[in-house]
Amino acid sequence: MRNFIPKLFVKIDNKEIFIFIGNVDEQNDLKIIEEIILPIQGLNENRISDIEKITDLFKKNILILEQKINFTFKELVLILDIFQISFTCITGFKELNGSQVSKENITYIINSLKSKVDELEDGKKILHIFNSKHCLDKRETANLPIGLYGDYYSHELSFILMKNNDYKNLKNIFEKCNLKIKKILLESFVKGTFISDTSPEINTFIHVQINENDCKIFYIESESLKYEQKFSFGSDMVTKDIVKITSLDINNIKKFIKNNQDLQNNSDTELLDQEYFANKTFRKIKKKLIFDIAAARIKELSEIIYFKNVNLNKSLNKIKGIYLEISDTEHLECFKRIYTNTYKLSENIDIRFFAKPQLNDLLDRANKIVQFGWKKEAIPITKPQKSFISRLFQEIFN
Repeated sequence: MRNFIPKLFVKIDNKEIFIFIGNVDEQNDLKIIEEIILPIQGLNENRISDIEKITDLFKKNILILEQKINFTFKELVLILDIFQISFTCITGFKELNGSQVSKENITYIINSLKSKVDELEDGKKILHIFNSKHCLDKRETANLPIGLYGDYYSHELSFILMKNNDYKNLKNIFEKCNLKIKKILLESFVKGTFISDTSPEINTFIHVQINENDCKIFYIESESLKYEQKFSFGSDMVTKDIVKITSLDINNIKKFIKNNQDLQNNSDTELLDQEYFANKTFRKIKKKLIFDIAAARIKELSEIIYFKNVNLNKSLNKIKGIYLEISDTEHLECFKRIYTNTYKLSENIDIRFFAKPQLNDLLDRANKIVQFGWKKEAIPITKPQKSFISRLFQEIFN
């Protein structure tokens, strides 16, 4: 029987702080056994604004959980959907001249590229490194081509970085709680691996997360996270446009959205009912007008997020799937066909609506990444320093 060894997870986004204790069963599945969810304190505009306040917050609440299970933690896994995150891709090369690709060749390239990024981005901390592309004689290979013969090998790595100051502040906060950060995971990465495993036939995709007041996209290419971007607008802009043009009260528009699932099925001549004109003079407003307003705004926002996003120009022809995660379920059900028609501009693109993973599933995925790694992650290898005696013997006998 497996011993009870609880694990501590902290998840931070721009609205809430989540502190979880999970236990792993004999099948390596994690289950949440205790949790505390707190409003953001000491964090403002993607940065730590009051380190004492947030430190006290973690000390107090982690202690509460530790006392509940009679266990003292030494480390935690941190999942982030906050702070300024940057992405960079860099490629290394190796002339083979007809010889085999060796593990040492690949290790050397990975270590060299990491050193180069450390040099160029000296104010940033590397969170993740992915083997995003490897080509032998200009032909991309699905797996690392170790043992294959060729003349020229190229290896592209994708790096995810955060500001050193943000990393040091987080490290300092948890050290004051007598905790070491075992691993920092970007939430987009965790969610991307979740999608990749549930839909292995689509390994290059865009995930579009639309909340009421903000939205975010991330781009996965060949199962490697390569890009993320956040926007300060959300689905409420559609509602506000309808209010502005129809001059109806926002609560009545929300009521209409709730009562009209799959709005596109309404006929061109069907009018809004009297109930949506509370405290206002009844006017003949076609339901189709609301559909047209919503369609125009959703199209405009999709162009900003995706179709005309200059950061994605080189990736558009590679994308095989678009996953839409819309937090307002009533908004989604009312305008679902509009979203489908807006984003599906090609028969080669698979449009899927993605339900936000349950927190337990997200943490279970995070735990498996920490424990077993991810197939596309690249781990630099540091060679141990040899002692003077070892170097001396090597010189003598070699």
